[in-house]
Amino acid sequence: MVTSSKAQVNVINACLLAGRILIENGSEMTRVVDTMQRIAHNAGVDSAQMFVTVTGIVISIDDTPNGQVASIERRTIDLGKVARVNELSREFAEQKLTLGMLIQRLKRIDNDTPTFSFWTRLIAAALLSAVLLIVFTGEYIDAPAGFVIGGLGYCVFYFFNRQFKVQFLSEFVASLVIGLLAVIAVKLGLGRYLDNIIIGSVMPLVPGVPITNAVRDLVGGNLISGPARAFEALLSSIAIGSGIVCVLHFL
Repeated sequence: MVTSSKAQVNVINACLLAGRILIENGSEMTRVVDTMQRIAHNAGVDSAQMFVTVTGIVISIDDTPNGQVASIERRTIDLGKVARVNELSREFAEQKLTLGMLIQRLKRIDNDTPTFSFWTRLIAAALLSAVLLIVFTGEYIDAPAGFVIGGLGYCVFYFFNRQFKVQFLSEFVASLVIGLLAVIAVKLGLGRYLDNIIIGSVMPLVPGVPITNAVRDLVGGNLISGPARAFEALLSSIAIGSGIVCVLHFL
């Protein structure tokens, strides 16, 4: 059992670090709370109290004077980090790691985990656009146009998001560019069906994981994070749709 104040602080730090990494990288709240509770329980603390939202985590241990808070300043999708944190929590439960080793490994995941390069993401977005265009429409003829336009649309989103740090604005501008390029492609004879090209090209921008997490949080009874994520996904959908509507209305 954890008895010393220093050990209790380490338990809190491990729980906060694991929870923050999970939330920042696209995990649902049920998984976050479960992982934090398992870490605390396996460290010998059964009295940890946790409050988790998409913007912050509060945790305290009974008979300790103060709780601790971790703010969530950014959110992205990196399920690789989520899987690594889950793996570490299992290793800690199996006593393959000490609490100090767990904290060090979590810090390594947070700071040193490599991410996919821009070119890898660009190619993946272009392939996704072309493949989903075929899946959703059953047409192959517009797949090359969807490949190019989907990749260019994601490129615009990537650089606008890095420059302005406003996801909804980046999605709006990217969908605007996708709509313009789709219209130009059809008028030049490089594509046949405008709707098909647009449908495929916007797929990399669609907030699929946030929508899924919002539903899972609501089903799991998290009535704060669920609606918050649903509203965030709704804003993203509105931004994407607004860009396309502007192009179709004025051209």
